[in-house]
Amino acid sequence: MQNITVLSLGGSIIAPDAVDHEFLKRFVAAMEKYLNDNPDHKVILVTGGGAPARNYQKAYKAIAEQPDADLLDWLGIAATHLNGTLVRSLFSRYCDDALVTDPTAPIVFSGNILVAAGWKPGFSSDTDAVFLAKRFGARKVVNLSNIAKVYTADPKVDPTATPIDQIGWADFRNMVGDTWIPGKNVPFDPIASKEAQEGNLQVICADGRNIENTFAILRGEPFEGTVIG
Repeated sequence: MQNITVLSLGGSIIAPDAVDHEFLKRFVAAMEKYLNDNPDHKVILVTGGGAPARNYQKAYKAIAEQPDADLLDWLGIAATHLNGTLVRSLFSRYCDDALVTDPTAPIVFSGNILVAAGWKPGFSSDTDAVFLAKRFGARKVVNLSNIAKVYTADPKVDPTATPIDQIGWADFRNMVGDTWIPGKNVPFDPIASKEAQEGNLQVICADGRNIENTFAILRGEPFEGTVIG
């Protein structure tokens, strides 16, 4: 049985302000080495929206008299498709299949990498990552963003916030709540958290900019991050 890992590749590391060329160059090189060393492994990469999502959502909210939540989500989803198309292009050697934009539709996964992006309003691409993990039998989702660990509160707001090494789903969901708001900044979105708990999945939150740490997770070695579940 092939080893499948799902990486939720946050828009905050693909395009924090503009596209981070240097990060993507290093990530592609590291992934190529990992797959060359582990040819039986498969990786699903699910891309977030990053700065393009924020910028277009901000413009819509500034201009529209009554911004619609679904339309805000569609703007974010379009940004995930743009980032996903870039990532798929960079991994064309390992990914022959179309960008996945609906995790419930028929999917061909013929190469070592499958790239997916946002699906529909109501949640972030984190939820798409969970749906794909369930569909392909992965037992964990590695959630890569610009934070090294989950904190007890937002450290930018609460100076007493402390990092967490491990937390159960019930406690984590108490922290993030049950409601999705377009553009919401949480370590793992509330809808994805509910789906992951119900599917008995483990989620690892880590700083995706630390590429060696990311591949330590994939290799089953010690790493820095927060384990949920």
